[in-house]
Amino acid sequence: MEGQTKFTPLFQWHKSHKANFSIFGGYEMPLWYKSAKDEHLSVLISAGLFDTSHMAGILVKGKGAKSLIQRCFSRDLDNCLKNNGPLCPGRLVYGVFLSEKGHVIDDSIVYQVGNDLYFVVVNAGMGGTISEHLKENLTDPSTDIIDLTDKIGKMDIQGPNSVKIMFSCVKDPDDVFSKFPYFSFKGFFDPSQDLDLIPKIQLINGKNVLLSRSGYTGEIGFEIYCLKEDTKDIWELIYEKGKNYNISPCGLAARDSLRAGANLPLSHQDIGNWPFINNPWDFCLPWKEYKKEFTKEFIGKASLERLIQENYSTYTYPFIGKDLRKVNLEDHPIVLDDEGKEIGKVLTCCTDMGISLVDDKVISICSKDKPEGFKPRGLCCGFVKIDKQLPYGIWIYLKDSKRKLPACIVKDIRPDRSARKNLKEFI
Repeated sequence: MEGQTKFTPLFQWHKSHKANFSIFGGYEMPLWYKSAKDEHLSVLISAGLFDTSHMAGILVKGKGAKSLIQRCFSRDLDNCLKNNGPLCPGRLVYGVFLSEKGHVIDDSIVYQVGNDLYFVVVNAGMGGTISEHLKENLTDPSTDIIDLTDKIGKMDIQGPNSVKIMFSCVKDPDDVFSKFPYFSFKGFFDPSQDLDLIPKIQLINGKNVLLSRSGYTGEIGFEIYCLKEDTKDIWELIYEKGKNYNISPCGLAARDSLRAGANLPLSHQDIGNWPFINNPWDFCLPWKEYKKEFTKEFIGKASLERLIQENYSTYTYPFIGKDLRKVNLEDHPIVLDDEGKEIGKVLTCCTDMGISLVDDKVISICSKDKPEGFKPRGLCCGFVKIDKQLPYGIWIYLKDSKRKLPACIVKDIRPDRSARKNLKEFI
């Protein structure tokens, strides 16, 4: 039935572990268990385990798969890796699907599984929308688009101890964790697929997984994809092994505050039905040098080029507050300049509980230069959309119906994140 609440394969586990629930993307999901603050900090100092089976996957396979994604997806698949390398089997890339207006339909990660096989991951409830978008732009009838919504399981393990935990969960760990750079993956969740360009990954319980060195927290960790029927067994294996490293099950509240502190957008909130330029994530566009032209044809290109020529003057910026107090997004908070003039609106407002201001410098609980005895109090942070260009370091005010809070426009939020570090540092 349309509009009916959905449940992930782990719902009963969450319920038995006293999770507090909320509806997100049509799914009843854990918001937190005991404390969103503790779950947030657990990811920064140990490990957190997230149920993300509400996310949707799409397989695109066939001779026309690459050209279809190249047209519909913002990243240039021929020029998207470090040193301008092409996407290849075993690598993944983050980007967006745009409308002809250059507005965001959804953000996505695209995995290249084989020469003619791609795995596209989109947000909850967006599998059907993006599948239809791909089909509408399909020119090669031999290409298949398979919506895997509610047919696969997904979970994320994030934090410095995630490497040791997964090392204890996989078969042949020394081989698996050698040469495993950021934004690469190994294995595939469907053993029926004939794969010869990426190594097979099995867990010690015999389950096949796609193990991806990625995540949505800014910290080192993995995203894990599996067959739906294997989800609970894999979750329980990781959770049991993780008990030796103080693993915490984590809900959406910690996921939201961690991603905000890591300068990562929430689709349909920080990016959405407006032009995808002048924001911290427009590296997802296939820019040529000097960001005046693009390297390929793609849906939305003409509209974005026109807006660039017209000097489109709406900007999205990260901000940090002076303390942990927030404004209420349900109250539609606005942004004021120092003269009290309204100049924009607040998109995201969270509290990153792992950071504090020390002598006007943001310090993380993970920072090597943190003072002795440092205990973070937390800082308000998030994103604002402003109707003019602002310099970094300028102070603004966030205002809802109850409070007016000072905040500073910044280039980045939580320092000393670990996502890109070498795995060997954590084994």
